[in-house]
Amino acid sequence: MVPSRVTFERLAAMRAWAHPVRLRILGLLTGEAMSAAEVARAVDYTHANASYHLRHLYSAGLVTIAGTEKVRGGVATRYRYSPELEPHGAGGPTPQVTFQVLADEIVRRGRHARPCRQVVTDADLWVSEEAWTAARTAVYEAVDALHSAVPAQSPGAVRTSTTVAMFLLDTA
Repeated sequence: MVPSRVTFERLAAMRAWAHPVRLRILGLLTGEAMSAAEVARAVDYTHANASYHLRHLYSAGLVTIAGTEKVRGGVATRYRYSPELEPHGAGGPTPQVTFQVLADEIVRRGRHARPCRQVVTDADLWVSEEAWTAARTAVYEAVDALHSAVPAQSPGAVRTSTTVAMFLLDTA
């Protein structure tokens, strides 16, 4: 049996999103549109490597083209990430893949954490449907505000790490 096109698309989205380098690139592209050369400098990779990862993210629909510009006789494409592009449902990675990639990224970022008052919680809670909806809405609004980030290294800006995972659990 030949796998359907949807299966190949889902696999492409999962592979694109669930890669630690690509997750890091998505974080960079949240604050500003960047070219492959700018991404390469920011993550200390070669231009070719950054272009490769950006092509995968674009093919999977995780980044959009924010524009092009002439650079030294060539054309540079600028990419942008928007959180509403994240894969969900049939197009996205499984929760297990998602959580493993996020956990690995938290560990990587944690190596660069500076002393500050942190907000960290991990809980398996039973709450009312109303409390769940209210909390989910409040967290979504907070994350949405953070995604309105300023370009990297803007005067007065601070670099942060924000990872949120809220989901319903089976009752069994």
